Amino acid sequence: MESIWRIATGQDPNREDYEGIEFWSNPERSGWLTKQGDYIKTWRRRWFVLKRGKLLWFKDQAAAGTRGSTPRGVISVGDCLTVKGAEDVVNKPFAFELSSGSYTMFFIADNEKEKEEWINSIGRSIVQHSRSVTDSEVLDYDHRR
Repeated sequence: MESIWRIATGQDPNREDYEGIEFWSNPERSGWLTKQGDYIKTWRRRWFVLKRGKLLWFKDQAAAGTRGSTPRGVISVGDCLTVKGAEDVVNKPFAFELSSGSYTMFFIADNEKEKEEWINSIGRSIVQHSRSVTDSEVLDYDHRR
């Protein structure tokens, strides 16, 4: 019943968002995080997988380990601008945020070490998968005179 509700309300991610990513095999990072909901701002514990520039989440670890399972959500970290601590924003220990130009998502790790490891892993992935600035987009102020 819950999956029907998720499909009807458009909450399931588009398959194209994670097509070709074998999230069940050798992720760059995986583990439990508590995530704030997008619409109803409750906190839910989910299993997260970071692989090939995508942050995917599942209801539990078993779902993430199954080929053909559908993630509850997917974020393309290459579209994100920052990942940083957010304890002061949500007033919860071990909180961090992931932000793009149009949205911010909040997460809570189980401890400080996990929080720092997630921030570092996501930060590396942002750098690796963000769109590079081309030479034609760089303004050379020394030669514009």
